[in-house]
Amino acid sequence: MKKIITTTAGVCLTASVLAACGGGSSGSSGGGTIVDGGTFTMALNADPGTLDPAMSVSNQQIAISHLVYDPLVNINFKDGSLESGLAKTWKVDGTKVTATLQDKITCSDGTELKASDVAANYDFIADPKNESPLLGTFLPVGAKTTADDATRTVEITLAEPAPFVLQGLANISIVCSKGLADRKLLASSAVGTGPYELTKAASGNQFTYKIRDGYTWGPDGATTTTKGMPDNIVVKVIENESTAANLLLSGELNGAVVTGSDRKRLDAAKLSTYDTAVLSGEQFYNQTEGRATADAKVRMALTQALDFGELQKVLTSGSGKAATTFAALDPIACQGDSVSGAMPKRDVAAAKAVLSAANLPELTFVYSPSSGGGVSAAAELAVEQWKDAGVKVKAKAQNSTAIQETVFGTRDWDIAWLPVNVNSPDQLVPFLSGPGAPDGTNFANIKNTTYEAGVKKAAAMDGQEGCDTWLEAESALVEAADVIPFANTIGKAYRAKAKFDYPGQMVPTSIRMLAN
Repeated sequence: MKKIITTTAGVCLTASVLAACGGGSSGSSGGGTIVDGGTFTMALNADPGTLDPAMSVSNQQIAISHLVYDPLVNINFKDGSLESGLAKTWKVDGTKVTATLQDKITCSDGTELKASDVAANYDFIADPKNESPLLGTFLPVGAKTTADDATRTVEITLAEPAPFVLQGLANISIVCSKGLADRKLLASSAVGTGPYELTKAASGNQFTYKIRDGYTWGPDGATTTTKGMPDNIVVKVIENESTAANLLLSGELNGAVVTGSDRKRLDAAKLSTYDTAVLSGEQFYNQTEGRATADAKVRMALTQALDFGELQKVLTSGSGKAATTFAALDPIACQGDSVSGAMPKRDVAAAKAVLSAANLPELTFVYSPSSGGGVSAAAELAVEQWKDAGVKVKAKAQNSTAIQETVFGTRDWDIAWLPVNVNSPDQLVPFLSGPGAPDGTNFANIKNTTYEAGVKKAAAMDGQEGCDTWLEAESALVEAADVIPFANTIGKAYRAKAKFDYPGQMVPTSIRMLAN
């Protein structure tokens, strides 16, 4: 079953270790004396399920993958530039990507990582029969990889130009040879090159890691010899945001992302923060044949029935703003506004006329309430507004595991709030077009020919030269009421007796333990 990333507010392709997603600037930096060793304890808002990094893009799975695996290259989220990871050099020449690995990279089982191991990771993802959700999202369809172990060189040949291919590769965790030989091991354990080693996995409860000696190939050359890095990391599965806030205040957690009303008491306690931004409100309709929402007129009417400005205020507890782009994580590859000018105008009378004539059954509306009361309150408001327009909608609050099973497994849903968060618009393509569930990640089964034509045109352009075309393609989805992004949230990653960088995803080598 294909899976997507569920965050505290929905779905995220760029995940954080602390169970929310987003980029952003540092908030209050926090002081304190750096101390070596100790244990860093952090919150994860749901169980990650399988730990195989090629078989899930759930936010929770990616969150802990960064502790034990490395990508080919890393993204500097302050300016969007690429920096070293497993590769020390890299270049893109048309449809060819060439990278040379750093020397003496070792895996957690003591073996050396080879160029052919990296190639095997991409080959596994590229093979459609393996049904990796990373294919088409982070690795372009049709990519073919070769490797030379003697020169430690990996070469990827693309079927067609991909303007943000390196940004995609930065999201693929590389598994070592032992895990490649037996992927069943990866369901509940890890064999990687990362700065930490998984020592204990208790599904649904917590995961324990210990630091690795000799690690020198982190982002831009980061190492585990840096003063202040914890000897151990404990990741606790804590689904309730208020519980995580309580544990921060009691000193039982060093880090957790909080986006709801609990921020007031955490701010009052003067904990340091790293501010995060996230697309938190995004409405999808199930367009699978046989569903009421497969009718374009019904989708438009359901959209016109809602006051998205009010929903945004309620969902974000007054601390957010209207969404402007589909790819909203910093550093945003394509700045602009593909939403505001394309948003269907609210017209309750017109919506009521269409919905009454359609004689609809009760519609099923799914959402995740895990980020606090704002989401649930907004969902209740949406149901009331639909009721005023003459349609009965049943809201179902589901945790991340249940919502993934609903949209990819049973597919028994009509409306969903599932924000998809990425940095670049090309990473959204398999979610907004192509095969529907269960054969692909297009879980809403969207078929918008204008969007598809725009994507084809934009993908042939170099990087940001195609941004205007990417944004025009996104606007076509909004105009047709296929997808409605409506809210961005500013959340905070709270830090207690520790500091760390949180630029869209936790950087494990940035963690520093503090005396107070």
